[in-house]
Amino acid sequence: MTLVPESPRTDTLEADFYSFQDLLTPAEQKKALAVREFMEREVRPIADDYWERAECPVHLFKPYAQLGTIGSGWAETQGEETSAVFRGWVGMETARVDSSFCTFIGVSGGLAMTSIGVGGSAEQRAKWLPPMASGDLIGAFGLTEPLAGSDTAKGLRTTATRTGDTWVLNGAKRWIGNATFADVVVVWAKDTADDQVKGFLVRKGTPGFTATKIERKQSLRIVQNADIVLDGVEVHEADRLADINSFRDLAKVLRITRDGVSWQALGTMIGAYEAAVAYTKQREQFGNPIASYQLIQDKLATAYANVTAGFAMCVRVAQLQDNGTQTDAHAAMAKAFVTTRMRETVALCREACGGNGITLDHGVARFFADAEAVYTFEGTKDMNQLIVGRAITGHAAFV
Repeated sequence: MTLVPESPRTDTLEADFYSFQDLLTPAEQKKALAVREFMEREVRPIADDYWERAECPVHLFKPYAQLGTIGSGWAETQGEETSAVFRGWVGMETARVDSSFCTFIGVSGGLAMTSIGVGGSAEQRAKWLPPMASGDLIGAFGLTEPLAGSDTAKGLRTTATRTGDTWVLNGAKRWIGNATFADVVVVWAKDTADDQVKGFLVRKGTPGFTATKIERKQSLRIVQNADIVLDGVEVHEADRLADINSFRDLAKVLRITRDGVSWQALGTMIGAYEAAVAYTKQREQFGNPIASYQLIQDKLATAYANVTAGFAMCVRVAQLQDNGTQTDAHAAMAKAFVTTRMRETVALCREACGGNGITLDHGVARFFADAEAVYTFEGTKDMNQLIVGRAITGHAAFV
């Protein structure tokens, strides 16, 4: 009997060596493929140009939203039930083509919507989540400050003072993605009455709110990060996130979104890996494709193993989120580990492409540069390691 080999699947990623995609339901796989096709069709052809010009393709936000994946974790915008693994997978598919675009989408659909989904009242969730999921509204997330990054738990300087049903916000924020054009910015501030962190929904055009684009960035250039000044900004009590009463409540948001950064890091290294494989197969030296040489294969094999380990870490921490057992340390370990492996991987892929690896024309340079920001935000490696260290020893070593 002659065995006929099966035709290779065209709906899977070659980088998914251990077939993690099979953990998704058929419906989730179909949606993930739709995201992949959108990114290849709409984003990849323009990504390098927008990145080089440091401009954001805001016009693609609503078409992306129409894929139905933004806000799929919340009852108000879910449609059909999905897993945390699927939601992470969507982030990976997006970052695999453009990590900047993934951040643009993730700030609104991840950080801002998660803040409302976790901290908002039923009325707030019903009001804000559906138009954000449909792409009719774009959100931003204002936590980091000029003098407060790793120490935001205690070092937040932006203040909120209540007078009757009005809160007055004063302070400054930095590195706030989408803030120059967002319809709503979630601003985190310390209540002057009890010194506890509260969350506020600041609408576009509110007097006293200004956002200035940060120029000369060399990573995630498509993302429009901004310096924000809050000068006597008035917010009604109805726009204070009802269920956020301390930094511990805010930490619930960060735990969920930190998973998303792990998936983004995975997508970033996959993008670099795929570009490096393609390049080394067609680039010839000494009469042969450089992919045929041992030292190049060693770099690619190491990158492939890093991608596979990243898949395993991301999938498992998402499963823990689904079954309700995920801790801060679980999310922190994933973020620290996967971003570290990402940083190594994009460097190996850049190296495999030689001098051509530093140009946008060969597909690796953008991922190489973007990896630096992904490595840092949502908690540096050092801070995430200390969260894991606290879980191991029972001692907090943050100061």
